[in-house]
Amino acid sequence: MVSLRYLLAAVLSLCFANASGLALGGKSYTITNPGRRELLQDLVKWDEHSLFIRGERLMFYSAEFHPWRLPVPGLWLDIFQKVKALGYNGVSFYVNWALIEGNPGHFAAEGVFAYESFFDAATEAGIYLFARPGPYINAEVSGGGYPGWLQRNLGTLRTNETAYIEATENYVAHIGKIIASAQITNGGPVVLLQAENEYTNGADWIKFPDSQYIDAVNQQYRKAGVVVPLVNNEASIAGLFTPDKPGGPDIYGHDSYPIGWDCANPENNWAPAKLPTDWRHLHLQQSPQTPYAIPEFQGGAIDSWGGPGLDGCAVMTNHEFERIFYKNTFSFGIKIFNIYMTFGGTNWGNLGQPGGYTSYDYGASIKEDRTITREKYAEAKLMGHFLTSSPAYLDAIPGDLTNTSYVSTPRLSTTPIFGKSTTFYVVRHSDYESLESTPYTFSVPTSVGSVEIPQLGGTLTLNGRDSKIIVTDYDVGGINLIYSSADIYTHGNTGKKRVLLIYGLEGETHELAFSSELGKPSVEGGAVKIQTKGTIGVVQWQVTRTKKILHYGSNLDVYLLWRNDAFKYWKLELESPTPVGNYTSASKDTVIAKAGYLLRTATRSGTSLYLTGDLNATADLEIVAGFPGSNNVYFNGKKIGTQSVNGRLTGTLVYTHPTFKLPDLAALEWKVIDSLPEINPSYDDSAWTVADHMTTNNTSYDETYFIKFSLKTPTSLLAGDYGFNAGSLIYRGYFEAIGNERLFYLSTTGGGGFGQSVWINETFIGSISGQASSYNQTLDFPASLKLVRGKTYVITVLIDHMGQETNWWPGHDLMKTPRGIIDFALPGHEKSNVKWKLTGNLGGEKYFDPVRGPLNEGGTFAERQGYHLPAPPSEGWKRASPTKDGVHVAGVAFYAASFDLNIPSGYDVPLSFAFANSTRAVATNYRVQLFVNGWQFGKYINNLGPQSNFPVPEGVLNYSGKNHLGLALWAQDASGAKLDGITLVANAVIQSGMRKPALTWSDKWVKREGAY
Repeated sequence: MVSLRYLLAAVLSLCFANASGLALGGKSYTITNPGRRELLQDLVKWDEHSLFIRGERLMFYSAEFHPWRLPVPGLWLDIFQKVKALGYNGVSFYVNWALIEGNPGHFAAEGVFAYESFFDAATEAGIYLFARPGPYINAEVSGGGYPGWLQRNLGTLRTNETAYIEATENYVAHIGKIIASAQITNGGPVVLLQAENEYTNGADWIKFPDSQYIDAVNQQYRKAGVVVPLVNNEASIAGLFTPDKPGGPDIYGHDSYPIGWDCANPENNWAPAKLPTDWRHLHLQQSPQTPYAIPEFQGGAIDSWGGPGLDGCAVMTNHEFERIFYKNTFSFGIKIFNIYMTFGGTNWGNLGQPGGYTSYDYGASIKEDRTITREKYAEAKLMGHFLTSSPAYLDAIPGDLTNTSYVSTPRLSTTPIFGKSTTFYVVRHSDYESLESTPYTFSVPTSVGSVEIPQLGGTLTLNGRDSKIIVTDYDVGGINLIYSSADIYTHGNTGKKRVLLIYGLEGETHELAFSSELGKPSVEGGAVKIQTKGTIGVVQWQVTRTKKILHYGSNLDVYLLWRNDAFKYWKLELESPTPVGNYTSASKDTVIAKAGYLLRTATRSGTSLYLTGDLNATADLEIVAGFPGSNNVYFNGKKIGTQSVNGRLTGTLVYTHPTFKLPDLAALEWKVIDSLPEINPSYDDSAWTVADHMTTNNTSYDETYFIKFSLKTPTSLLAGDYGFNAGSLIYRGYFEAIGNERLFYLSTTGGGGFGQSVWINETFIGSISGQASSYNQTLDFPASLKLVRGKTYVITVLIDHMGQETNWWPGHDLMKTPRGIIDFALPGHEKSNVKWKLTGNLGGEKYFDPVRGPLNEGGTFAERQGYHLPAPPSEGWKRASPTKDGVHVAGVAFYAASFDLNIPSGYDVPLSFAFANSTRAVATNYRVQLFVNGWQFGKYINNLGPQSNFPVPEGVLNYSGKNHLGLALWAQDASGAKLDGITLVANAVIQSGMRKPALTWSDKWVKREGAY
């Protein structure tokens, strides 16, 4: 007999699915019919529930991954495959305008900055793409993705002012065409596009929000040929631009970082009121006709100079955070869900925002070195495969509110999600941050009547920092799972036999039920309770580390797993004919296997199964679903001996540790050259840029006091006015002494974590090195410095440019925040009596290195000469060691050495350069730039930290030959500095089915025409 509660749930489900109007919580919402906008194509559609791709409902579950933060195209497939292994079917990516139009009017999406290889790798892996090309992206990059030359633009950025819009035209026309060519309509992977990003808060002196501006940006992409749906991303659920408003997108979206950024105190983020509960209501108010979309949901956090390190961010957003916050978001009916970041990568080559350091690991599921050893990766995989294995979720409707009506204790809360037959119940602690272990019973309607779980005695348990998704009437390939209190991982089949994997935490009691018509299962692996209750067969068990398997004859096997054992199982889709190929589809055959560190791909040919994957230790192979009718199983091309055991194939995947030796970097033959000859008064700076601009267009507003910037010097000393937008800056100011000068006042700005050093001729007079973005410093001349009246002296100022500010707040133009010298004073002298020249990277915006792009180089002598590139002309340089000799006075020394690597093929061995930092206790102040084969892959600041370990990927490193290493050591103290140590370390040694990446460089040093 069907219970009244079940009938009510069914009626609600039908009402939610079909009504044009509905009432929730006393509020009335109107759901308009989808399709208000005319579709420009027929392959990607949507209704109020989800996307349709090629006519099939799909949850777009995606990972944020920026290819330019991993500048090795040969490794992009590796990331895509690790994303696919999570159960995700999509990737969202930003395009960084600054990297491909660093020279205004010269669009250069080539080499590592080209997107065609990225699209090809996505297609091969079967990953749909959500393109987010800006122009503005934020992304914690310099300028928020704006090229440095926009500092000089007369228009207010992120507005409809003509000067700004015209500046974006060249970029959008080109990148729009590239993306349009890769749309699904052209056989590519791109299915969604977002233009502007987080346009949510604006200054009160501009028109905001400006629908004409948003519409103009969107139309730029339409003009370039983009026909897939446009999605927006507001920084909060503000509803500024929804499909029914002018300038609105096709699909409304917002982002969320619910626990913020305090990576130093992870526990502080488990505080009341951080778990959202009203998003479903807001969605129905704002955009009920579109799928619920979150283009950015917190997958980690950022850190800053002097911070706790990104491992703290990983702890803060760990597997417990995922269990609570991801499942809570599922309870709102999310159908476009993107995790920012899933792979963060590296802010190599000065591309990061000020305040942020080289690593953009983000505490993400996939670490910066591409390893997947964080538990949060495995936890995300459990949830990813559950949702993409549960088509009933795609048009299910969340219940009105989180309530305690289903559970036996008010300490727990439940949100139901009603499908046409299946119901999903998200259960959590009412105080979500609770650490309690709470017993409970659960009363729910089912197709066979109302049941109280567990039925066979005892109680269920919800442990602290956990959340469950209990299901009723869940379809397992045509077999109805009447209920399960344990989380479902995934399911598949071998022939006609269905296989279901479910899991729980060790020690928990769980229960499931099928129709008694399936019969009583035989049990493998341990004791369980089995009892028939009316028309259903109930099974209760306690989760142990030993798996238990229920065998329901030839119909069904159910794996009862300990959560940590479930981590080791992988689900892979088999390829379908074109056009589906490797893309996710509910109709595809799958393979489910336990196989150690990683499974990447599965293909079947006749009676053979071919797997590719990775091992970090010898592992058991257990293929539980999707295997052919034979024992012909291959792993990375090698046949594996298998045997059939109770309906599955088992074998062993043998890990063999390779033989290789990493070089001792301290023992290399190091050569050194002075990289700051500019402090010599006889240095020839005739080729330098004269600071002669009488005005500036750099008109940013102070972000604290909202004061518009104006020049305080006779001519502009702002680096951006002269085309120097990244890396170190050097100024030389000439004056004629009057003989009694005893101090120099200097006001500079370089961005968070910046530093500077100052000399009068070759006499060092002081430095700063801290976390401030700007600094006002009065420098006393040492007693030994006696200036001679009438003699000309040179003030040399070296400034570390940490990147342009992002431009998150339209109207303030913070991207235009000055870099360089803001003001100065030399008592006894008019400012106009000091004549300044400056330099940054050679060529400025007409940069010399197209391989590594416009941001890789700064203004030090070695960089301008190109000595950081492979095979510099070091034959005549002095032999010295960065650890034994270093720099004896304040200044910059450039050290170069080379070494060979011979990492065996078939292995993925992520390598890092590690700096020792024992001198931090004695407050030694120095900075180091790490160059590897010309690529600047590390900025180490000894007195700030926290980063001392710098991963460098294969492809930048030559794993089968010679490598060239450069270290620019900037000593900021009069006593000089030397490295405490630098080593090359292997972060992991993985036997891998990964395709070996090609080198991203083939160039060597050549003399640069015009270098000074």
